[in-house]
Amino acid sequence: MFLPVLVHGPSMVPTLRHGDAVLVWERARIRPGDVVVGEFRTRPGLLVIKRAVRAEDGGWWLEGDNPLVTDDSRAFGVADVRGRVTFRYWPAPAFFRR
Repeated sequence: MFLPVLVHGPSMVPTLRHGDAVLVWERARIRPGDVVVGEFRTRPGLLVIKRAVRAEDGGWWLEGDNPLVTDDSRAFGVADVRGRVTFRYWPAPAFFRR
């Protein structure tokens, strides 16, 4: 199943920016390097978009692409991944614009 998700904050710049809208595939196989939606075990209820770095303790170590923002596994530990970001649909990718 695909879920629409809105990006909040600067932690994934330059890959994703605040206000981008993406589709997340819930049943996707996760590999290191994938951009994912996850929930830190120490922050239940808070969903985040980060990059999966490595599998760890039955979950994933997640980090943002913006080195100036450290609200990721460096601060909150291991996360449980809900799905993989597969497509940014807003703003429309360049090949859709004319």
